[in-house]
Amino acid sequence: MVNATLAPEATERAARDKSAAGVRGRARHRRRQAVVAYLFLAPTLLFYAVFLLLPLGFALLLSMSRWAGFDLGGIDPVGLDNFAGLFADGSTFLAPILTNTLLFALGTVVLALAGSVLVATCIDKLRFQGLWRTLYFLPIVTTVVAVGNVWKYMYEPGGLVNGVLNTLGLGSVAFLQDPDTALPAVVVVQAWASVGSAILVLTAGLKSIPESYYEAAALDGAGAVTVFRRITLPLLRPSLLFVCITQFLTGLQSFALIIVMTKGGPGDATNVAALEMYRQAFSYGDWGTASAAAFVLFTVVLAVTLVQLWLFRRKGEDA
Repeated sequence: MVNATLAPEATERAARDKSAAGVRGRARHRRRQAVVAYLFLAPTLLFYAVFLLLPLGFALLLSMSRWAGFDLGGIDPVGLDNFAGLFADGSTFLAPILTNTLLFALGTVVLALAGSVLVATCIDKLRFQGLWRTLYFLPIVTTVVAVGNVWKYMYEPGGLVNGVLNTLGLGSVAFLQDPDTALPAVVVVQAWASVGSAILVLTAGLKSIPESYYEAAALDGAGAVTVFRRITLPLLRPSLLFVCITQFLTGLQSFALIIVMTKGGPGDATNVAALEMYRQAFSYGDWGTASAAAFVLFTVVLAVTLVQLWLFRRKGEDA
């Protein structure tokens, strides 16, 4: 009787021990897999730490310090004085610099988005679509310095743009010399140079729309405008969101084109945040103010991106 009673208990205990051993074995296997995974990721993580985390931490330190560069022993902590100085009375960072940055980015997005939607829709109905996409993409592979200099000469009083205006009986315009026209003139160039990449994204989005929707609309007698407004635009929303966000981020961080065409002038008419950071750091030796401005710009970029995502998602749910 005793042996008969102990036999099931021994069997149950052996089963529990085997199950526990299996759990421990699986845990060891997962740990080995994790170690191997981190070993493979180690070069990337090291690169990420050295070229992103360390500079980010150093920039945060500089944003709350006064430093002229080169001598690390000369870093003088000042707390939030650099941020306060950016928004103090008499500072030009909020207006016109940050205002110019937002207007530049907004103007670029509006022009580039409208132009790319129009051109992508037209290209989608033409033959040799690859050729047209390549032609519109050429400004993207052209250096910013070349684009800026070409347009700079085109905007000159004796340049191509004023030549066309004179032919039409209009007077010449000092595009880059007049504070009222300098920023819009550079916005046009930035939008023109950005249309190519937007067209590639939007044409891919147009190709993903099922043809059956257009066939059904044609059977119902819908016009071209109705089809575009009711079918194309709603189904193109993910591509439009991507283009809108990337173009806005590019506009907020724009630097090279402005320094080539206007160097921020006349006065501060085309001065933007990225150019002001460059000036504060490399021209004036004020790395603390430059770093503080960088974090302010980062906050603006993050806020704008989140707002855009929220608006597009809400519109998608309403649709």
